[in-house]
This record gives sequence, structure tokens and C-alpha cells, in this order.
Amino acid sequence: MNVFDVAKYILTSIGGEISAMKLQKLCYYSQAWTLAWDDKELFSEEFLRWDNGPVCRELFNVHQGLFMVKSDIIDEDLLSGDWSVERQENIDKVLEDYGRYPGSDLSEMTHRELPWKVTPRNEIISKSLIKSYYSGLLADG
Repeated sequence: MNVFDVAKYILTSIGGEISAMKLQKLCYYSQAWTLAWDDKELFSEEFLRWDNGPVCRELFNVHQGLFMVKSDIIDEDLLSGDWSVERQENIDKVLEDYGRYPGSDLSEMTHRELPWKVTPRNEIISKSLIKSYYSGLLADG
């Protein structure tokens, strides 16, 4: 899978339009919780520590300049075609837990979490740090 597969699935599942910020954060949380639950990445693309929270540059390049996005922003040629039902269940759980929040709330949530706090501005938020932090939340919960 790649970030575009996940973004397309999220946009199709939610239906209608959502903010680009919300899409970025839902992709981030899908990656984060998959790392914690399954001990493996959902997709290979990285997230950068930007002022408004984690952002995947590749996905940003697709929606740049748009405030609201819908599923047709993801061209079919960007999709990997490699889909996993197990991974879909993870994304569904993230949508269930985080999907009701607007992008600004999701951004604020990421700002309170260690991976965003300790990563220097415009640098990659390491997957090992993400995995460690969210796995720790599982252990605490």
C-alpha cells in the first residue's frame, strides 16, 4: 500500500469533502496505530513535522492549494493496487475513533503528542518514534 491508497480509502469512506488537514491527520493516525497494533508500517511514505502537525509531502503535493478535498483528487495511477483487508480494518478503527473531529482538533491532538513535540521543524518524524509512542499508549491503556 501507499499513502494514496489510504487517502483514497479515507475519502471514499467518509464521502463528500473533508479538509486537507483532516485527511493528512487521518493518514498519520492510520500509520501510527498500524505501527503500534501490527508492528509494521501501513505505507512507506514519511511524515514531516510541520507547524500544523504531521504532513506527508507526497500527499501534500496532490492537494496543495486546496482547503477541502474529495476522493477524485487521487488519480488512479497513484494507487498501488496492493490492498489488505487487515490494514483496512485498522483504517476503519482510526476513522471510528478520530473521524468525527475536524482537522484543527486533530492537529491540536498531534501537537500534544511526543513524536511531533520532539521532532525538529520540517524534519521527518521517525517511524520508530511513532511506533514507540503509540505502542506505549496501548500498554498504558
